[in-house]
Amino acid sequence: MSSVQDQLEIKFRLTDGSDIGPKSFPAATSVATLKESILAQWPKEKDNGPRTIKDVKLISAGKILENSRTVGECRSPLVDIPGGVTTMHVVVQAPIEKESVWLRHIIACRFQVKTALLQEKSIKAGIENGFEELVFNERESVQNTSLYKSIFVTVLINSVFSNNLISSGHIPISNTSALGSQFLLQHTMITQQEFTEMAWQGIVSSPDIAKENKHQIVETEHLMKALLEQKNGLARRIFSKAAVDNTRLLEATDKFIQRQPKVLGESAGSMLGRDLEALISRAREFKKQYGDSFVSVEHLVLGFAQDQRFGKQLFRDFQITEQKLKSAVEAVRGRQSVIDQDPEGKYEALEKYGKDLTAMARAGKLDPVIGRDDEIRRCIQILSRRTKNNPVLIGEPGVGKTAISEGLAQRIVQGDVPQALMDRKLISLDMGALIAGAKYRGEFEDRLKAVLREVTESEGQIILFIDEIHTVVGAGATNGAMDAGNLLKPMLGRGELRCIGATTLDEYRKYIEKDPALERRFQQVYVDQPSVENTISILRGLRERYELHHGVRISDSALVEAAILSDRYISGRFLPDKAIDLVDEAAAKLKMEITSKPTALDEINRSVLKLEMEKLSLANDTDRASKDRLSRLEAELALLKERQAQLTEQWEHEKSVMTRIQSIKEEIDRVNLEIQQAEREYDLNRAAELKYGSLIALQRQLEDAEKELDEYMRSGKSMLREEVTGSDIAEIVSKWTGIPVSKLQQSEREKLLHLEEELHKRVVGQDPAVISVAEAIQRSRAGLSDPHRPIASFMFMGPTGVGKTELAKALAAYLFNTEEALVRIDMSEYMEKHAVSRLIGAPPGYVGYEEGGQLTETVRRRPYAVILFDEIEKAHSDVFNVFLQILDDGRVTDSQGRTVSFTNTVIIMTSNVGSQYILNTDDDTMPKETAYETIKQRVMDAARSIFRPEFMNRVDEYIVFQPLEREQINSIVKLQLERVQKRIADRKIKLVVTDGAIQLLGSLGYDPNYGARPVKRVIQQHVENELAKGILRGDFKDEDTIVVDTEVTAFANGQLPQQKLVFRKQDGDSDMAATGDREAISPSA
Repeated sequence: MSSVQDQLEIKFRLTDGSDIGPKSFPAATSVATLKESILAQWPKEKDNGPRTIKDVKLISAGKILENSRTVGECRSPLVDIPGGVTTMHVVVQAPIEKESVWLRHIIACRFQVKTALLQEKSIKAGIENGFEELVFNERESVQNTSLYKSIFVTVLINSVFSNNLISSGHIPISNTSALGSQFLLQHTMITQQEFTEMAWQGIVSSPDIAKENKHQIVETEHLMKALLEQKNGLARRIFSKAAVDNTRLLEATDKFIQRQPKVLGESAGSMLGRDLEALISRAREFKKQYGDSFVSVEHLVLGFAQDQRFGKQLFRDFQITEQKLKSAVEAVRGRQSVIDQDPEGKYEALEKYGKDLTAMARAGKLDPVIGRDDEIRRCIQILSRRTKNNPVLIGEPGVGKTAISEGLAQRIVQGDVPQALMDRKLISLDMGALIAGAKYRGEFEDRLKAVLREVTESEGQIILFIDEIHTVVGAGATNGAMDAGNLLKPMLGRGELRCIGATTLDEYRKYIEKDPALERRFQQVYVDQPSVENTISILRGLRERYELHHGVRISDSALVEAAILSDRYISGRFLPDKAIDLVDEAAAKLKMEITSKPTALDEINRSVLKLEMEKLSLANDTDRASKDRLSRLEAELALLKERQAQLTEQWEHEKSVMTRIQSIKEEIDRVNLEIQQAEREYDLNRAAELKYGSLIALQRQLEDAEKELDEYMRSGKSMLREEVTGSDIAEIVSKWTGIPVSKLQQSEREKLLHLEEELHKRVVGQDPAVISVAEAIQRSRAGLSDPHRPIASFMFMGPTGVGKTELAKALAAYLFNTEEALVRIDMSEYMEKHAVSRLIGAPPGYVGYEEGGQLTETVRRRPYAVILFDEIEKAHSDVFNVFLQILDDGRVTDSQGRTVSFTNTVIIMTSNVGSQYILNTDDDTMPKETAYETIKQRVMDAARSIFRPEFMNRVDEYIVFQPLEREQINSIVKLQLERVQKRIADRKIKLVVTDGAIQLLGSLGYDPNYGARPVKRVIQQHVENELAKGILRGDFKDEDTIVVDTEVTAFANGQLPQQKLVFRKQDGDSDMAATGDREAISPSA
């Protein structure tokens, strides 16, 4: 060994910021000399108390002797001195010999080694070419004969993250978190490349946990806490498999951490403990034993079993043996190997990306499945095949496809399946969870392959259920990647994977049928919509679950109403889904009312608050009237508060009874589950004890509570309702569809018997038309018409202004309580051949395809309406092809393939065909009925010459409107004046019209060729205009009564007397007249 000329420079920095030194010593300086020199310069006393430097080892470039006598060769503790030393800088310079030189740093408190390589022989050249930073690990060989090495060693006494160290320029680090990973990387030969992502995350988090707890040395307990705190971490899953409570384990770890000694200053988390280093070394050994490529979390967990510091005692306290831990690891890992840095995401893939339906059925978390025996039997038959044993459930949304798979899971749990399916697991795979978070190419495929591997390794014990199976087509596919469907095909065809799929008809056709290779591996099972009777049975089976969830009772009549009304009034959805939703929402509404304050109590609370405010206002008044009012108010307030207290107590009592009933029902449900579990395990003693002990006692408690509640209900004093009835279901239907509740609650007989009277209030005359409309509606409501056709379809024919449109509006207003239910389509806009696309939507590829049709979209959104096709004869002949489907089948398919139901609509078509025969009748000798039939026959002949026979044959009723007579015009005048009165009602102006004025307006508005339309113009010109002028002039004010009368003018210039309207304000003293002097009004000839 060549001679070593080391120069040692020591500089001490105190906690108060002052420095001692630097002082240089030759390497041959003895320890005793150095100690005397330090103590001679060291302060005798420090305010912050004594502090000791322990186990400082200095390095020379030469061989380190066991029995050192000089500073440069020292391995023993240097010196024990008090004070606030934070850093010690040591510079060692030495030539490098031709043979290999082993550079070692053996400092227990860990330090950074920085090496600057000087290029060739010149320091200047080294500066110009830059410094290359190297970290020399233990036993790292350096072979270089031409270079000198300058080694800068920084010994950290208090903290590896010391600000002094960072500011000195030796470690260019911006934050301590990054420094933590670099610290581990540089001092323990730990590299991120040898660990999985989750294991590395735990190791890097350990110094942070140590620093939070002010621990100088990072040890195994910090790593344990880091692993247990990982969200969805592998360590937690391993301990769970080992039947260990992770919460208690974390608490025990925290307690151990809190017992460890703490340090002051910034040295926390600065040293890596020897026990932690040993644990990581053991993890590397486990990696080799398992044949893995990376150190994973399970290797670290297994390493804790031999941890003398913390892990061994912890596992002993929780009765965790190494063999038990290895079994848990095997259960979590399966047969998988760690071949990448994210293996944890593929462990227990089925548990992570699926739900065990059989386990849910065993725990009673699945709703009972009523019926569907044929479909379930068909699925069992397909699953029992040798190959292609994969059923796919196809049906409309909401018919119960998913429920069939749940029913199969319940049968497997109950043992009601063939031997080939006994004790099998039915796992529902969540494709969304598989795809979510798969950032890199191939990650989704890895997850799916892990799932399929677990299914295959189960050797038929696991059956896979994929809801919305069309999502596997194209799922996860990117450029150059396979989709899930192609990954499934080989296993599906060979019978290695038994899979149940479910999808709708449209999506099956759109996705599955386009891939024949995938389609042929599945056997189709069609699931139809259940009948109303079967739906009622399904609802009865589900009633107990919904009563238990909402804490209310559901009457049987409510279930029947839900099935019937949903089938009749809710189109576009399917049974039993829509009926179940009705029951669910009605029960939720009632539950909300129970928990809310009753109306009676709320009104009293508001009254009390109002009187309290008035009392405060009167308290400062001293007059007699105020005092009298205050005394009366106090008496009234006392009575109200007494009533308030009574109602509050009653409400709270009723709520408590209902809450008690719900809790008893929940306990009964739990006991029933325990009974089923005991019977499955053949624990008959336990089953008998529960069935004839606990269950009977709970049922008695339930009977007593329900009896108490029923007494409240029968007494009429109850403030709450706790039973869902048919009226609640009807109210929900009303909110969904817009049909008024009152209409649903009235009997059909009462509603329909008054139909003619209601229509005649708005339509004057036209008795045959009104009677025909009423009879058609009555036939439909009585169930005598075809339920698969519209409620009724009419063709109104007649001249303009006779009431065709008005009758349609009156019918809509009566049936649906609003004229907005009238959908009016002007057929003059559909005179071109291509205009039919406006009704049902443009075909694919054309502009407006996504918008839908004017007719179909309106009916889809409002399935209950009166549809008026005005002037039907003006439409193009191709438009009538659409009417053929609507009038005959009550349905039409729009451009997007959706079926729109017209079975709950009233279709009215108007036409002016044959109007000339109606207006030109001049045979007054013919009886009225005979004349009407003659006119109708002529009009029908004219219609047959225009409309095709197949169209006319589908219309229910042809109604011919007669011209209005003179007397009927007066009735129309009254109706129009009533509308004027409604418009001025906001100003509280009352309009009184004399018979003479009505006669005059009727005469002015009568024209057989134009019907009643001139009446509107006459009233606008002679009534509304004059009223407006009088109001603007100030003649008429709010709350006035205005009389509309006639007045005969005197003879003038030889002219005949003329009649005109006059408007007078009626009051007690006199009438002020405002005459219409704009023009003379004379009756028509």
